[in-house]
Amino acid sequence: METVLQTNIGGKKPKRGKVRDIYDFGDKLLIVATDRISAFDVVMANGIPYKGIVLTQISLFWFDFLGAEVEHHLISADISGFPGPFCDCAEQLAGRSMLVKKVDVLPVECVVRGYLAGSGWKEYKQSGTVCGQKLPAGLRQCEKLPELIFTPATKAERGTHDENISFQRCVGVIGKQAAAYVRDKSMEIFKKAGVYAESKGIILADTKFEWGLVDGRIILIDEVLTPDSSRFWPADKYEAGRDQESFDKQFVRNFLESINFDKSGPGVELPEDIRHKTSAKYIEGYERLTGKKFEA
Repeated sequence: METVLQTNIGGKKPKRGKVRDIYDFGDKLLIVATDRISAFDVVMANGIPYKGIVLTQISLFWFDFLGAEVEHHLISADISGFPGPFCDCAEQLAGRSMLVKKVDVLPVECVVRGYLAGSGWKEYKQSGTVCGQKLPAGLRQCEKLPELIFTPATKAERGTHDENISFQRCVGVIGKQAAAYVRDKSMEIFKKAGVYAESKGIILADTKFEWGLVDGRIILIDEVLTPDSSRFWPADKYEAGRDQESFDKQFVRNFLESINFDKSGPGVELPEDIRHKTSAKYIEGYERLTGKKFEA
């Protein structure tokens, strides 16, 4: 299958993020998840087959699953109801697009961590902390934390890295009431999603939520609990003290490390086997989480 690396519809120029094209309709946005892939904050020269469809379908699943707990920005994924000419562009948009409410995005990433992994593990080895929060001594790599921790970060511009911040600084950025709400709600829905994922043989290790303001209300936005915003591990292969297998772009990261990619500049062309192994991992994650067979 051909990958969709960018969309161009009706002469309307989208805002292009690292992996998504966003069309602005004033009070609404059309978010199109392309098959572009970024690693180490660099977009690669070619994409991952079906990636945009898989991520969109996982987000749609979670929006439905969490709908009773939290208001979100999704309006519809039915292309026939999109504004023209987008309603006639199923070939580009099928399975990978969502019409959503336009919001004022809160400028913090809301990260919830249940396990000691990634940058958290690196910091813990050096200082016994994760994002400045003191943790018990003697924890191992990828070990389950005694309790969930909330570790907000600033939203970085493209090409730069997010910066972990304290909760106090989060309060300074978005206000006390909003900070308390996004902290508590992020942890609440993480717990519910984690219990569900566990029932499917998957460990939800950590995730990143984004929130926005509309009519004075804080609602959940962006992609939700996908392999690009979360660490999902197969529970039957989990063992603390080492890196874990995951349903994400680890094959891409490992390849880039193997060629000593300098994590800057233009992205490289990914080999076919890396692309297809990565695609298969995304699809496996979708199928295990939703219980549905993936159909492109």
